[in-house]
Amino acid sequence: MSNEPSWDEIFTSQPQDAASGAMPSARDTGAPLSRRELRELEHGRTSSRSAAKSPRKQRGSDGGDNGLGKPKRKRRFAWVFVLLAFIVLIAGVGVYGWTNYEPQIRSLLGIELPSDYEGTGTDEEVVIVIEKDQIGEDVARTLQQEGVTMTFTAFYQLLLVQDPQVNFMPGNYTLHKEMSAKSALAALQDPANKVTNRVTIKEGSTLPSALTLLASATGLPVADFEAAAKDYVSLGVPASEVSLEGWIFPATYPLEPGQSAKQVLQVLVTEMIKRLDAAGVAEADRHRVLTMAALIQREAGPNKDDFYKISRVFTNRLNTKGWKLQSDASVAYGTGNFTTVWTTKAERADASNKYNTYANPGLPIGPIGLPGDLAIDAAAHPVDGPWFFFVPINLKTGETVFSETADQHEAAAQRLRDWCQASEENKAYCG
Repeated sequence: MSNEPSWDEIFTSQPQDAASGAMPSARDTGAPLSRRELRELEHGRTSSRSAAKSPRKQRGSDGGDNGLGKPKRKRRFAWVFVLLAFIVLIAGVGVYGWTNYEPQIRSLLGIELPSDYEGTGTDEEVVIVIEKDQIGEDVARTLQQEGVTMTFTAFYQLLLVQDPQVNFMPGNYTLHKEMSAKSALAALQDPANKVTNRVTIKEGSTLPSALTLLASATGLPVADFEAAAKDYVSLGVPASEVSLEGWIFPATYPLEPGQSAKQVLQVLVTEMIKRLDAAGVAEADRHRVLTMAALIQREAGPNKDDFYKISRVFTNRLNTKGWKLQSDASVAYGTGNFTTVWTTKAERADASNKYNTYANPGLPIGPIGLPGDLAIDAAAHPVDGPWFFFVPINLKTGETVFSETADQHEAAAQRLRDWCQASEENKAYCG
């Protein structure tokens, strides 16, 4: 509705106040309007309505814009900025969600996760160690853990399709990060990728595996290294030891042409003694520390803190009357099975196995593998804690639960059993 005065208001308007100085017109005085005045009045009302409908065209007396048009342009630009900000916000949320919840998003949208890289990898080299008696499952895990292949499944399924009986020769091989499973397999079968000027022995590996690797890298017969290992006293190892097991330090060593098997082993034994001295281990305590350290090395995963907590569990058991260590890794070693920590009830009941810490009290009769610096330090310096049990609940990540009571431990052990049954890949870790 218009704010203009009605016809009745126009005809009854009062004269202007004398103080204004304006001369009253006929409509001010109530006198009848002439036709000209009526036409002028009607023209003024029409112009007023037209101006009201087009405020952007109104201008001031100086011909400039009266400002009525600018707010709409400003509002239009403001909406553009709001829209752009909204788009940026949505994009940011999308990037964050994809980065942190890609598997869930893919599952929701039915998009299959990639499982394999493409091509022959990046420029970053990595040395892959294949140990004695390792099979396709072991190699698949190693490649995935070292960042060569994207997943365990990519390489393992390739083996099943291409050649389930493929044999992997022990040795060190130079591969690259982010290789396709197919290119990784081809590289492992190419003699040109075999490392012969140095050797890498992994922490936790066993003496027989290390001797095989040394023979592979040097070209010397395995029998030469086995003979030199039997004469361990001449290498500086106490005669009271069961064997050379545990006394060669796992690391990467350059190889000098012309070295004998005994000379190579001497370098490795000397290095272990240096590491024990650096850790503050007294000569009289070397056997105990190495035996404990080898247990810790085989039982622990990638979490460094777990080494010290496992050391505490074993220490608590050794110091508590009626408790045995109950290490499956030591039982398996005593059966001659060096590639697993899984045992059977019959194996755990066999007291004739001197490495059986279920049936026999105290530490096993000697080391069950080759411990590194971290395991040695953990054996010598266990962290404080009340735990008597531990069990990994994810063998891929090494996540481990430490418990004080048998009930707590059983609950954690059930989590491990459930994990082992969750997928085919998980089962491969639990064999």
